[in-house]
Amino acid sequence: MACMSVLTRDEAQLRAQFLDVHRYTVELDLTTGDETFGSRTVIRFTARTAGDTFVEVKPAELRSVTLDGHPLDPRSLHADRLPLENLTAGEHELRVDAVMRYSRTGEGMHRFTDPSDGETYLYTQLFMDDVQRIFAAFDQPDLKAVFEMRVRAPEGWSVLANGITEQRADGVWEAAPTPPISTYLVAVAAGPWHSVRTEHRGLPFGIHCRRSLAPHLDADAEEIFEITRACYDRYHEKFEEPYPFDSYDQAFVPEFNAGAMENPGLVTFRDEFVYRSAVTDTERQTRAMVIAHEMAHMWFGDLVTLKWWDDIWLNESFAEYMGYQTTAEATRFTDPWTEFGVTRKAWGYEADQRPTTHPVAPENVDDTASALLNFDGISYAKGASALRQLAAWLGEKAFLAGINTHFARHKFGNATLADFIDSLASATERDVRAWADSWLRTTGVDTLTPEVRAENGHVHIDIRHQGSPGVFSGPDPSQDRGELRHLSTLTQPGSSRPHRITVGIYDRDLHDEGRLTLRRRVEADVPATGVAGLSIQGPRPALLLPNDGDLTYAKIRFDAESFETVRTSLSGLPDPLSRAIVWNSLRDAVRDGELAPIAYLETARVHLPRETDLAVAQGVLAFATGQIADRYLPAEQRPAALATLTALCRDLLRRTEDGDHPGLRLIAVRHLINVAAHPDTIAAWLADGTVPGGPELDPELRWRILARLAVLGATDEAAIAAELARDPSATGQEGAARCRAALPDAEAKRAAWAAMFTGDELSNYLFTATAQGFWQPEQAELVREYVPRFYEDAVPLAARRGPAIAAAAGRYCFPAHFVDAGHLRLGEACLDGTDLTPALRRGIADQLDDLARALRVREGKKEQ
Repeated sequence: MACMSVLTRDEAQLRAQFLDVHRYTVELDLTTGDETFGSRTVIRFTARTAGDTFVEVKPAELRSVTLDGHPLDPRSLHADRLPLENLTAGEHELRVDAVMRYSRTGEGMHRFTDPSDGETYLYTQLFMDDVQRIFAAFDQPDLKAVFEMRVRAPEGWSVLANGITEQRADGVWEAAPTPPISTYLVAVAAGPWHSVRTEHRGLPFGIHCRRSLAPHLDADAEEIFEITRACYDRYHEKFEEPYPFDSYDQAFVPEFNAGAMENPGLVTFRDEFVYRSAVTDTERQTRAMVIAHEMAHMWFGDLVTLKWWDDIWLNESFAEYMGYQTTAEATRFTDPWTEFGVTRKAWGYEADQRPTTHPVAPENVDDTASALLNFDGISYAKGASALRQLAAWLGEKAFLAGINTHFARHKFGNATLADFIDSLASATERDVRAWADSWLRTTGVDTLTPEVRAENGHVHIDIRHQGSPGVFSGPDPSQDRGELRHLSTLTQPGSSRPHRITVGIYDRDLHDEGRLTLRRRVEADVPATGVAGLSIQGPRPALLLPNDGDLTYAKIRFDAESFETVRTSLSGLPDPLSRAIVWNSLRDAVRDGELAPIAYLETARVHLPRETDLAVAQGVLAFATGQIADRYLPAEQRPAALATLTALCRDLLRRTEDGDHPGLRLIAVRHLINVAAHPDTIAAWLADGTVPGGPELDPELRWRILARLAVLGATDEAAIAAELARDPSATGQEGAARCRAALPDAEAKRAAWAAMFTGDELSNYLFTATAQGFWQPEQAELVREYVPRFYEDAVPLAARRGPAIAAAAGRYCFPAHFVDAGHLRLGEACLDGTDLTPALRRGIADQLDDLARALRVREGKKEQ
């Protein structure tokens, strides 16, 4: 990877004071070969005073530069900065002619050749500072400009961009000029796309994918358009500013690093959202939510854009909140907040308890490299949770009024947290600034713990803040690890924020002891300091559930009687969101060392076979397998854990034999494959091409089985090659890479390691697939020698291949299953080095924190 400078906040502020950027005219030539493309840029800008500045460009070759008609020396380029010296006050024109490299890592201009049919596709991903890989630019979000794009592409291709594109007589594709947008939001996608088009309320809509995925996109086209139309209409009911761009295209592109990217008028999605194989309704709901999320960005992020990267939450937290809320309001998926609670919120809680945590709106984001690290569960899930709390506190009318004021004040411009708070404050008498200080400028997760007293026909409830790690009235992990025991309440002081919550009061059903009935829900405001006191008439409830409805962001704990009800009757809660809140509390308690992992497995074994919600079932099984069985339990206890999970999945299979719950059955099949300790059953499924009673094996299930057989040493290279011949798609290539890396063979491990760390041929997706196959708990002795090699080899890899591969290495190549103190010391020594890239340092730091947590759980220690 060539040297690249990091833009600092101070540099960006000085340049924004010095320049006004008006217009870019960009010409790209995509017909020059497989490695590079031509890039010509004309930038028209005004210098407010005389002085010096710089423009960013990262070329393979800088052919020529002219400023106001006078040539500049291309050799003056240093790293990615081209100095512009002795500028006079007034208007200027900069012309840059360069040759640029294609990418295989999902950054810049990504180039992909589909193994199914040999067709090639290109698309841009310019966030956060990768526009300079495509064309010269003043690359910071608050120097917005109009963009005119012209693209020469091979014959038979079509070109998509931020505006409507047309092919001229000379074969060049030309896009309509954009309104003023930030450099990171420019987008181009070129290739022989399969396109489906329609129109809604006078606006062109299009969806696009690779030709090899055309049948799968066509099968879902109406569902995608229906969701898109519904979200578009709902946003126009919420927002006074109309949709600000001339079209709305959604391109499903290969090997995309993120879920999607909010390019104005041309949203790019990872093309796994074009389903080749069976998926659950929750997975379809996730696709709908991402569509809603990205459309929300057309207002939050595109129309009004952050001034600097410390306010990335103004983009992502809002889009996350609006995505879930609008999915619930406008589509057939009426309960996405359960999935949010199970998956996204857990992501936020984990990130917020690590040493690398940061406020939702951090004050000290000094440069772009630091900013890139903040795209995590805090900026998305915690921020969305905070906004959900804010909407509940202000009321939706005031909340939307403030948002619409914000749009009106800052449309096609940039804004800060202070600007946003001012807009909200104009719509309410509540102290929004104090709310922002407590919710957006602080770190950590509060814990809410109830204390319950029954006296004279009344129940008195106090909801208290607990300092981290909080209290769980559950089993003592220092005692018998298979038995649930009650802990006395411990109180530790800690910083807190105010919470508006709903407390659920539940009784046992008079006719069915296993069922719970809701007596009532009570709203409560828990102050930042002190106690929320409630009093209700009637007997003591069987279960008191703080934060029922999940409107705030906090861990919860139970009083002793409520915990006993959870143990015996969790599946009897009538509402899936309530069950999700309880499961999250149990999950938190395991992670905090307050609930034995075995006890969690036993609770899952009793209650999950009765679960009806897909997100809850998937979330519990994923945590039980990926964390408890694979990390939190010592190796000698893992076989028993896998046996418990196998029995649980078989119960789900028996329950779904009638065909009424295909989503649950698919989840059970997937996880039974994942936890198979013996190959016979799943090998028979693969040979027969079906699971008895269904489903038939589609490509995803076939590769999943083959990967597990590889781990168990029950397949070989010949079988992998045969399966790849059967499914030569890009997904098939990834499946084969995963299987080959998973083979319990020293030579297979050497080959996989060399492919990841020595050569640069693997694309971002093939790199990840290889890493996913490499580390397996069953193969600890075979790969133990690679634990220290990870720390030796990841450092030069990250420096050579850039942030995307560095992040993938930190996430997928880390030897997470080696939970021991020696490994922790080895990793901490690596962090003491000074030559780690920021992305790799963050990845390793987070992994080591998870490793230390797993060690504490194994040792029966509570989080301190």
